[in-house]
Amino acid sequence: MLIIKKAEFLGVFVDIKLLPDEGLPEIAIVGRSNVGKSSLINKLANRRNLAKSSSTPGKTRTINYYLINEQFYLVDLPGYGYAKVSKTEKLKWNQMMENYLAKREQLRGVIQLVDIRHAPSENDILMKEWLGHHNIPILIVANKMDKISRGARQQHNSVIQKSLGMQADEHPLGFSAQNGEGVDELLAALEEILEVPENV
Repeated sequence: MLIIKKAEFLGVFVDIKLLPDEGLPEIAIVGRSNVGKSSLINKLANRRNLAKSSSTPGKTRTINYYLINEQFYLVDLPGYGYAKVSKTEKLKWNQMMENYLAKREQLRGVIQLVDIRHAPSENDILMKEWLGHHNIPILIVANKMDKISRGARQQHNSVIQKSLGMQADEHPLGFSAQNGEGVDELLAALEEILEVPENV
């Protein structure tokens, strides 16, 4: 299984022409504002403040790069669906994200993060459909698993599956940045996406 031994924050970008060009593979993380993307990155890397999370939704307005094991990048994209951002700003974010997702040759796949407690939003559904239309591999991760009882999980997962049009044999990967549930499974999935050799 993939073991993260080294993780560093590389920087923030607002222009895809200025993104790193070493050719390393990239996995992007998308999700609505405040769904916990920064917390997920920190938990995977076992670093408390590698990714700066904020109590203010919509604060991430840039493409944030994290170099993992000097082998690949986790790329945190701006959260979507935050109402208090101007239409002009939203349009700019959307164009930046679309340009990255559609044109970035280094992109190997996308982690789409949703909140296990709530049905996927219209923006979640649109993102899933858009990624599917562009044939971009998607891994649906249901975050905040610690917030609901084990007995309620199947019901919540079923809502996510149905809303996002997942196949019967497709299931969201449960995750909790609080108690570490799903970390090993997510690392294994990342390894599969990246085809990282064992024991690296």
